[in-house]
Amino acid sequence: MLAILTRCTLVLGLTCALPAIAGATQCQPPGGFDAWLASFKQAAAANGISQQGLAALNGITYDPNVVARDRGQGVFKQSFEEFSGRMVPPRLNKGANMLRQYAGTLTRIEQQFGVPGSVLVAIWGLETDYGANVGKFPTIRALASLAYDCRRTDMFQAELMDALRIVERGDLTPAEMHGAWAGEIGQTQFMPSAYLKYAVNVEGGGGGNLMSPSDALASTANFLRGHGWQPGSGWDEGQPNFPALLEWNSAPVYAKTIALLADKLAQP
Repeated sequence: MLAILTRCTLVLGLTCALPAIAGATQCQPPGGFDAWLASFKQAAAANGISQQGLAALNGITYDPNVVARDRGQGVFKQSFEEFSGRMVPPRLNKGANMLRQYAGTLTRIEQQFGVPGSVLVAIWGLETDYGANVGKFPTIRALASLAYDCRRTDMFQAELMDALRIVERGDLTPAEMHGAWAGEIGQTQFMPSAYLKYAVNVEGGGGGNLMSPSDALASTANFLRGHGWQPGSGWDEGQPNFPALLEWNSAPVYAKTIALLADKLAQP
């Protein structure tokens, strides 16, 4: 849930930044959410989104809780010791079980993409606790709410457009698209833009189902390979593959925690 969310903290299209949700109404387009949504639909149609994709926006309403969460992020103010101490120990035993359960799949993925199973399982564990918490926020509504809020409207409008493309392609229905509050979906939490670019099935073909653990792990490996992962090299801070973990999550605290959990899972 946290990985792609933190990539979202690279602020694009920032027009104002208010410290609290109380100021949110001053940081939103005039005319209200419905007027903004009508304008967005026009822009989406001009960008080639079909009626099938546009229909995913029908009946969408603004969710102030999503915007409040966006403005209230504080988890990465924790030190590495605090964050990793909270996140790693509870995930070790189940992570070891997942390594055993998916051993054949992970071996096949490593052969194809060059990313060890311990790294993929570490990301899986930190993102959704091995699929136990993929999130329940309706993706289209969450993205529309964040796109309406002007703090990062350009980025979230682009993600909303890509979410409509996923619907348009027939990969997922709007009802199937649910996840974290910032629009991440699947077992390892991909934003729609990353879904379109890196989602693969476990055999390496396109159209992966990120609700499937095997496809999500393969897609995560594909993402890391696409961001410079070097097979056979280390992933701790200062080693060749640590920058790829920072591409997964730009917060050093989180990337270092992935590396630590992967180190522990890789031990005999």
